[in-house]
Amino acid sequence: MRPDVAIIGAGYVGMPLAKAFAEAGRNVLLRDVKAEVVDGINRGESHIGDVPSGELKRLVDAGRIEATLHMDHVAEAEAILVALPTPLSSQREPDLSIVQAAVEELAPHLRKGHLVVLESTTYPGTTREVLQPILESSGLTAGDDFHLAFSPERVDPGRTDWTTHNTPKIVGGVTPACTERAAELYRGAVETVVPVSSPEAAELTKLLENIFRAVNIALVNELAQLCERMDIDVEFIELSGKINANMPYFCRSLISQALNHGSQKSLKGSRLLVLGVSYKADVDDVRESPAEKIIQLLEKAGANVAYHDPHVPEFDGMRSVEYAPEEYDGVVIVTAHTAIDYDELVERAQIVVDLRNATGRNGTGNGKVWKL
Repeated sequence: MRPDVAIIGAGYVGMPLAKAFAEAGRNVLLRDVKAEVVDGINRGESHIGDVPSGELKRLVDAGRIEATLHMDHVAEAEAILVALPTPLSSQREPDLSIVQAAVEELAPHLRKGHLVVLESTTYPGTTREVLQPILESSGLTAGDDFHLAFSPERVDPGRTDWTTHNTPKIVGGVTPACTERAAELYRGAVETVVPVSSPEAAELTKLLENIFRAVNIALVNELAQLCERMDIDVEFIELSGKINANMPYFCRSLISQALNHGSQKSLKGSRLLVLGVSYKADVDDVRESPAEKIIQLLEKAGANVAYHDPHVPEFDGMRSVEYAPEEYDGVVIVTAHTAIDYDELVERAQIVVDLRNATGRNGTGNGKVWKL
């Protein structure tokens, strides 16, 4: 298969992108560094929940999607999309090392006419100030010899109403011609494409979107803490259980209070079951999940922690255990998957700390249930 589009990174962004382009009639090559991921894709087996294996296999069997370990195969495509993770550092800044390493590997294979688009979440200036110099080390010039643009990923895992196909796509290139070339590519697979003036403008739209979400979550978290101190139940806000970067410490304190007052036990030595470790309900995506920090804090306090998540078999060196809430001193609901019967959970568990208001009205007023 000669690819029309190559996507570097076969994760939560790359796989849905590949599906969207393949369903639009394009031949797509996915590049990943993990052999087990590449082999699985080529068998039609998906590791991403938003791309079911049945749909992937249909596209693989039709010759529309293929995966590879090799960067020189990527260069056979006319358009190359970079969809790699940029995890936050300890300073809460995007770590570009994975992206930079991949682009450095790509640069020697760059040729005239190529289109390169960065999709990874990052800060304004990355495309022009970081990627462009690396790619131009090939001897080619962006805007003249090849096209370079930024188009932020806007994947919301688990959503069926808003997908890669119908979520508006922002595109900004280092020159007007770069913008138009990238926009033309996406118009073949996405319903709405919105060209903007530059890669910096496109990068800023993603930053603004993330800031808007973070500020709203922080506002609700502040309100949740205030209402807890005032003994007021905030049932009218679905987001009352949201946990941002500052909340795990408050949650640990609440868990400690629940054990102390609910069963006269200390956090140290208690057996706790964390229920749900993905970052939101009914998906397998654990990026930026609050569960990681909460588990770390609980273990540091001396608790023996296990977790159960029907969507995540392995997490942070642990494996999901059998669902048996009655066997633990307390159950902490971090992610409210719909597969769990929360009324039954309250009956079976000794103590429930509900960080997501999953127990609803039945949990309110129940002496076994502690809420934010």
